[in-house]
Amino acid sequence: MPVEKFGVAALGELLIDFTPLGISPNGNPIFERNPGGGPANMACAAARLGAKTAFVGKVGADNFGRALRETLEKNGVDARWLRMSQECPTTLAFVHLDEKGDRSFSFYRHGGADTMIGWDDVDPAVLDCCQYFFCSSVLMAEGPSRETSFRMMETARERGVPVVFDPNLRFNLWSSPEEVRRVVLRALPLADIVKVSGEEAVFLTGEEKLEDAVGKLRREYRFQALLVTLGAEGCRAYAGDLKVAMPAHPVEAVDTTAAGDSFTGGFLAALLESGKTVSELTREEFWEIIRTANIIGGLTASRKGSISALPTRQEVEAAKKRSLSLE
Repeated sequence: MPVEKFGVAALGELLIDFTPLGISPNGNPIFERNPGGGPANMACAAARLGAKTAFVGKVGADNFGRALRETLEKNGVDARWLRMSQECPTTLAFVHLDEKGDRSFSFYRHGGADTMIGWDDVDPAVLDCCQYFFCSSVLMAEGPSRETSFRMMETARERGVPVVFDPNLRFNLWSSPEEVRRVVLRALPLADIVKVSGEEAVFLTGEEKLEDAVGKLRREYRFQALLVTLGAEGCRAYAGDLKVAMPAHPVEAVDTTAAGDSFTGGFLAALLESGKTVSELTREEFWEIIRTANIIGGLTASRKGSISALPTRQEVEAAKKRSLSLE
């Protein structure tokens, strides 16, 4: 029986985001249970646009974990590589929003199932049936999942599968900023496509200006593509001699959770649909792919939640028709 081919296989955290839902009659914050986790958000975003995606991870064999598996399946993500742990609980995160919709997190994660992903929990065979492998630094913050992440990145490179990496820095998960930088800089040489925020680019390079940070990343690592998201200021993208600078898709941001993840999912879904590798894209094709990613990120930020906030393909196409075309 032939093995099904996937566009993207994502390794990472799948967790419960408790997101703000107002104030109770007693004056206490109300939180809503929402599925989340950066790689899962990305996989679901790509799947909603028609890409075939698979998720590799670990959750607790508890009510949270079962609900998360169901969420993946409902969003069209293959969950056969999701492990259910009898020993470790599902990781939880509480989301806090400021007046601009920007978020911060409080994690309940030490000893959580995602931190305990060992090499025995993953099946490298998934790399033989995907076109791109995705991961982020969150699994690298603690536990055996750090070395599992690196080993999967290395194995993907050995098998000729391009690695997509999002630093997705969450400083409160790490012992120090120095450890974050050291571990992420170890990962960057293994990546082919990287998505960073402007703040992350500056932090990782030690440069003061974004232009200098981008230049340093491009010189030192020679990525196939470097994608830089800038929140309300839009995004920039680089691939070889191609460069795109694009303003943010015009929306009223209410919750930026998963906006960056959906940007990456949109980029990969559009790239897969093109049938080309990054190096084969024309300027117009690259621009259109970034436009798609930019719209998806904006639409996601206009809604509360993470996976529940991801737009459908129909919504993205409608937004494209309303936006300006390439001059």
